Amino acid sequence: MKPALHRGPLTRLGDLSETRYWVYFLLFPSLILLLLVVAYPTLYGFVISVREMRLTRPGLNGWVGAKHYVAMMSDRVFWISLKNTAIWVAAAIAIEVTLGFIAAIALNRNVPGTKLFGVLILLPYFLPNVVAGHMWALLLDPRLGVINDLLVRGGVLSTYKAWFADPATALAATILVEAWHGFPFFALLFLAGLKGIPEDLYKAAAVDGAGPVRQFQLITVPMLRTVITAAVILRVISLVNSPDLLLVLTGGGPGNATQVLSLYAFQTAYREFNFGYAGALSVVMFVILMVFATLYIRFTRVSKE
Repeated sequence: MKPALHRGPLTRLGDLSETRYWVYFLLFPSLILLLLVVAYPTLYGFVISVREMRLTRPGLNGWVGAKHYVAMMSDRVFWISLKNTAIWVAAAIAIEVTLGFIAAIALNRNVPGTKLFGVLILLPYFLPNVVAGHMWALLLDPRLGVINDLLVRGGVLSTYKAWFADPATALAATILVEAWHGFPFFALLFLAGLKGIPEDLYKAAAVDGAGPVRQFQLITVPMLRTVITAAVILRVISLVNSPDLLLVLTGGGPGNATQVLSLYAFQTAYREFNFGYAGALSVVMFVILMVFATLYIRFTRVSKE
């Protein structure tokens, strides 16, 4: 009778590699990392939202259930922030998509100078938000601003204007700054999508009598639907979650005229040290973004392509 062969760890590992469980074994380290980096902070944010967590009054910390969400319903600043967030995101996306399409179509043409033009278009996107914010704060400064000086010299304004200090113009001014800073994101993605559209489609449409506008409607937009959907969703998430530009330009003022949800949550957490209420605001933002992404994907029907 032959003695049984000893099966070492390497032999058992080799046997495992021949089974369908091997792929799960290889994915296990990535799954652990994903849980630590994504799942745990997200779940902890939900936990904070139902607890009282004030660094200035630790004796009050504890489970409060839906207290923060109930308080949110009567919070005037929350509703102002929600309205401003909708205006901020919708207006910025509309301007950025429009400018992104114009820039991408211009860059897609093989004419001299397009490479230099492409570099100049991408420059705003290379700037950090803080740098871009301070630059525009100086350009629109009511005393030293170059843009104010040009508008006064051109007769558009009679006197220098404090764009970020006037409640009537502060939100519009910040939206234009954000659009200037963000439209290269769309231009880059749209340009990549345009490069993948066969030129024969445009030639065939031209033979059928379709002009540039009809070609854009019937060929360009449908062929870029997936790119547009992905770009809009990513940009909406970025706009909703990033308060840094508004923090530099206005700080949410004047009089909450530029207050948005992300900035309100940030100030609640790091000025008032009320992390429980800030967590509830973050959960509301998370739910809004999830609902938006789901409805937007269904509306565009991109998942059926």
